[in-house]
Amino acid sequence: MPTITTKDGTQIYYNDWGTGQPVVFSHGWPLSADAFEDQMYFLTTHGYRCIAHDRRGHGRSSQPWQGNDLDTYADDLAALTEALDLKDAVHIGHSTGGGEVARYIGRHGTKRVAKAVLIGAIPPLMLKTTANPGGLPIEVFDGIRAGVLADRSQFFKDLSLPFYGYNRAGAKISQGVRDSFWLQGMLAGFPASYFCIKAFSETDLTEDLKKFDVPTLIIHGDDDQIVPIGASAHLSSKLVKNSLLKIYPGAPHGLCTTLKDKVNADLLAFIPS
Repeated sequence: MPTITTKDGTQIYYNDWGTGQPVVFSHGWPLSADAFEDQMYFLTTHGYRCIAHDRRGHGRSSQPWQGNDLDTYADDLAALTEALDLKDAVHIGHSTGGGEVARYIGRHGTKRVAKAVLIGAIPPLMLKTTANPGGLPIEVFDGIRAGVLADRSQFFKDLSLPFYGYNRAGAKISQGVRDSFWLQGMLAGFPASYFCIKAFSETDLTEDLKKFDVPTLIIHGDDDQIVPIGASAHLSSKLVKNSLLKIYPGAPHGLCTTLKDKVNADLLAFIPS
């Protein structure tokens, strides 16, 4: 399997398909590179080189105890882009992956970056604080931690319902999609499954967003039950200079799967624009 080894010895697995301008994907918790397979296949057939890694602790990468934080995730992404010598790359991050892209730009700049896309992304901050009253209370994330500790397998099965909006009236439920979510989640190591919750909920990415100086597309569903749009995309679009916000009415968090054709079309229109 193709991997790179980071400075602390962690092996990061990645997929690398096609040729052309590189498009780099950063996935959400608790998933893997496979969460972006629809976008990767589509863009590869349209002449792009698509790269997606399994974040440390997730998928086919190593499962270290240490480094399950956004600083390290961003440094791992930088190590991957440097190892593959990627230039003029388009970085696409979903959910926690959007936080990874933001922190990557915040820590490493945009010398290798042409454009950025944040989809259902966690920035600027998910946690409710005095300065961020629209965020979610800490009890929500404590509940996620408790669910992982109590019965991680069942928790991931249950989480797939709101993740894809399958708990909404009239939703067309795919058991295959739910099974894929569970499988990817169970491939994540227990340390990452637990510690990444703090990383995606309590990391303030406000200053990272202010450092964006490349064209940026922000996509979010207004029925996202995992990362509510009010404290995420609406704020991010104000912090990222000259960003383009696309709101998908009624769309859930897992819109890269449930609305893959619309997402693919928007990406194909944005990347060369």
